[in-house]
Amino acid sequence: MKDLQKLLSRVRLAVEKYDMIAEGDRIAVGISGGKDSLALLCALAELRRFLPRHFELYAFTVDMGFDVCEKHPAPPNDYSQIEELCRRLCVPYFVKKTQLAHIIFDLRGESNPCSLCSRMRRGIIHDCAVEAGCNKVALGHHFNDTVETFMLNLFFEGRIGSFSPVTELSRKELFLIRPLVMTEEKEIKSFARKARLPVLESTCPEDKHTEREYIKEYLGDFDHLHRGLYRRIFGALERSGIDGWHE
Repeated sequence: MKDLQKLLSRVRLAVEKYDMIAEGDRIAVGISGGKDSLALLCALAELRRFLPRHFELYAFTVDMGFDVCEKHPAPPNDYSQIEELCRRLCVPYFVKKTQLAHIIFDLRGESNPCSLCSRMRRGIIHDCAVEAGCNKVALGHHFNDTVETFMLNLFFEGRIGSFSPVTELSRKELFLIRPLVMTEEKEIKSFARKARLPVLESTCPEDKHTEREYIKEYLGDFDHLHRGLYRRIFGALERSGIDGWHE
């Protein structure tokens, strides 16, 4: 498939450029059920055939538990199609049941829950990775996410920075890697559609109503008028040397 080859070439470029995968790595892939994490899983599974280093993959999903959330109830998620995809890719798959939705919306009543939710979900994935004997966690942040995070930090926090292609979590003896960091979102969308990935629809009430969505729309409009905006900001990040970035 042409789209898979393109996706794989982007992922392999990022993996080699930022030295993301070493011989013997055990990598936990965080699967949200969205297009990005599923595309990442497919690319890494395919990369095992070509990368001259042996590594293992494990897939983990954190179930938010909206089926037991009082304020924003939703039917339980059906992970059977993701389980089948992982079976075909020969990747062990685990679902971690939680009550995060109940904690965040019912008990805490968070009005801006995204940051807390993200931290809590990442913490659970990190713990799952450690329990499985993994030394790395692969996340589905892509090229557009990188630029949008940079602008979010600048606009709403007044600081210069974004996430890094590789981040060390020394306290948990883990490394976070982002193999999609050089892959544009439109390429992921194309692959997900043509590969018919089993994308789950988000049940979160905050979906599409966040500061990130505002920044995404703002940058999209600006990029439409001044083509190459994302590339120029991404290039500036690489040249800056901040947050572990380098050319």
